[in-house]
Amino acid sequence: MLLVVSFLAATLVPLASEVWLLALLAARPDLWPAALAVATLGNTAGSLTTYALGRLGRVAIDPARLASRPARWLQRRGAPVLLLAWLPFGGDALCLVAGWLKLPVLPALLWIALGKLARYAALVWLCLTAA
Repeated sequence: MLLVVSFLAATLVPLASEVWLLALLAARPDLWPAALAVATLGNTAGSLTTYALGRLGRVAIDPARLASRPARWLQRRGAPVLLLAWLPFGGDALCLVAGWLKLPVLPALLWIALGKLARYAALVWLCLTAA
């Protein structure tokens, strides 16, 4: 279930995967490595789905129309900005615009995964040290 919730939470579906992760850790703290891996994998896959939707959106919207300031900022800074894809507000939009801008997939995957892993690792650490 954690995989599905983590995946959906990284799309435009408003879910809090952190709650599910913390509930699992409260019940079974010994499963922290697997929980960390599953949450990171699911959330990264969800963000890549949003990225793919951005790429598909290029068919419906003329690329010249996306000349907004945030899009130009993302294009100038490149894939490392996707380290912030974990942010509750704006993270999904970053992935969508990154796909729309056709930022390279492998660097996007790397930065998204690193950001997601860092966020979940911090939560796991806080949960386990608070117990």
